[in-house]
Amino acid sequence: MADQKDLLVELGCEELPAGSVLPLAESLGKLLSDALKAEAFEPGEVSVYATPRRIAALIRNVRGMQPDREIERRGPAVNAAFDDAGNPKPAATGFAKSVGVEVADLERLKTDKGEWLYYKLQQKGEALSAKLPAMLDKVFADMPMPKRMRWADLDTEFLRPVHWLLVMHGDTTLPGEALGLPFGNETRGHRFHAPQPFAINNAGSYVAQLLEQGHVVADFAERRARVVEEVTKAAAGFGGNAVMDDGLIDEVTALVEWPVAIAGSFEEEYLAVPKEALIQTMQENQRYFPLLADDGSLLAGFITISNIVSSDPQKVREGNERVVRPRLADAMFFWTQDQKKTLESHLESLKTVVFQQKLGTLYDKTLRLEILAGTIAEAIGADVQQCKRAARLSKCDLMTEMVYEFAAMQGIAGRYYSALEGEAAEVSQALEDQYLPKHAGDATPSGEVGRVLALADKLDTLAGIIGIGQMPSGTKDPFALRRTSLGLLRIMIENEMDLDLAVLLDAARQALGDKLEKPERVDDALPYVLDRLPGYYADQGVPADVVDAVMASGTTRPLDFDRRVKAVAAFRELPEAQALAGANKRIRNILKKAGDDLPADVDAGLLSEEAEKHLAVVVAEAGAGAAALFEQGDYAAGLKELAVLRAPVDDFFEHVMVMAEDEAVRRNRQALLAQVAGHCSAVADIARLNLES
Repeated sequence: MADQKDLLVELGCEELPAGSVLPLAESLGKLLSDALKAEAFEPGEVSVYATPRRIAALIRNVRGMQPDREIERRGPAVNAAFDDAGNPKPAATGFAKSVGVEVADLERLKTDKGEWLYYKLQQKGEALSAKLPAMLDKVFADMPMPKRMRWADLDTEFLRPVHWLLVMHGDTTLPGEALGLPFGNETRGHRFHAPQPFAINNAGSYVAQLLEQGHVVADFAERRARVVEEVTKAAAGFGGNAVMDDGLIDEVTALVEWPVAIAGSFEEEYLAVPKEALIQTMQENQRYFPLLADDGSLLAGFITISNIVSSDPQKVREGNERVVRPRLADAMFFWTQDQKKTLESHLESLKTVVFQQKLGTLYDKTLRLEILAGTIAEAIGADVQQCKRAARLSKCDLMTEMVYEFAAMQGIAGRYYSALEGEAAEVSQALEDQYLPKHAGDATPSGEVGRVLALADKLDTLAGIIGIGQMPSGTKDPFALRRTSLGLLRIMIENEMDLDLAVLLDAARQALGDKLEKPERVDDALPYVLDRLPGYYADQGVPADVVDAVMASGTTRPLDFDRRVKAVAAFRELPEAQALAGANKRIRNILKKAGDDLPADVDAGLLSEEAEKHLAVVVAEAGAGAAALFEQGDYAAGLKELAVLRAPVDDFFEHVMVMAEDEAVRRNRQALLAQVAGHCSAVADIARLNLES
């Protein structure tokens, strides 16, 4: 339509917090588009722009005038609108007055819930310019932000003071005001490179004008790409590879309007400090991008992103080098101080740190981990002494200066300090690996000792927290038991550790001893952990019915569960699977009525039909072969062996009357079917497979 033009709304603010820049712009775009839709201005595609000093939304093809609309207004029920003589009551006259007509002009609407007065209004469309101020007031009020502030003597509120408000429809500046500011057509460019206000010619030229006249890259994604490009180029010039964390890239992008990369350096003596600590302080405290050599070692350099094109880049470089040195010196100090004491000497001080009020201190937890680590090590044939040693040292680095200053160094600091003290490499690595996996997709511990310690730590937490009655509920999971449970399962499955989860949790319960008032509560931990399996396999694309079928087996060995899942998934693809799954559902229904006292063996003398004789032979042969394979853990081959039952089972149901009048014959046939079901459910309840074509 002729009056459809692009609508641009830009708020010019004082510098916004980095984490709020893009979310604010996105909420502005969505809320404004929704408001325009609700008022029939038919908004098109939405683009948002976000920098430290501005958030803007550009909405394509917005009508300048609402279409005329027919609005139906429903009034009171007829029986409440008129008295017995048919005279209008106040309800009827009031409704008529509200729509601007006489009672006699009102129409009646019959519904299944009764008869109502109603009227159709012809509402003339209003101009966008008339409706937009009120719409923007509501949009700005509804935008989510952590805390609003006031400025000057105004009553308006926003996350940061707003200094200009640009509102244009095509090349027209719309009238109105919001947030105490009149709508205008002027924006401001980069604070240093183009500080003077300048007019936007047309809503569609906003981005290009900001770039050319304002020295501002308005599009967040484009500016982010520039940051990455600038950092990569500067890193190559330094001779290294930048550590580019996505979160840091986003934060830096939200802090600048015109990104310029500058490489800096620091003294190589600081490289004696663990690189993880240096990387953390450069990223978190300075928002620098650290540099690595091709072999992964840290280089004595960094890349910083400046918000200006400096006439003297050397001074900018020197300034950044100057401010990072105290941070690096602090890390060096902590590193040196910590080495004046042995790692194990911190064990005693763990008595002062509470793990959980009812479960005791970190010292108490350490003693439990020693017991559990020894138990798990014996079960898998690992080095018991190394596993117990790792458990003893596991929490000691939490009391070091390094971890106190850099929390993310927990475990990592322990690995470095224990290695310096001559601990076995497997023990040192385990101190870091005990916390793995930290999140979905993260690696599991690389070594056997690390896997044992990680399992012990997670088992103690699960058994302890659930054992004192603090099962997670809803979104409340302060001890991250969901993540802990999934980590426990992943370590056992992905590293092929054939352990019984029920046995492990019982060992954890024993280690907790008198810390638990009601030890039986730990029983709830087993189903809680196993309930994570459907989600784990869903992420791998395994059909839900496969997991459900295996859950029915009752196995409590995660690795065994995994093997069964893979076997059932493979069986599910066999051409015989659908018929056998259907037959097992039918068998189950038959056996429900048969009672629990069926004969254990089939009496060959009572078999009279050829179909049942043949089925008995095949069940005996295939069942024996499958059972042997199941015993070896080869579930896939065992299920494939049972696939031969399909034809004889189908033949049996076609030619044999299971519910024979002779009780002995009937029970014998039911016993035969029970054998079929028993073999088919040895791995999983295949009757639960959803194989309907």
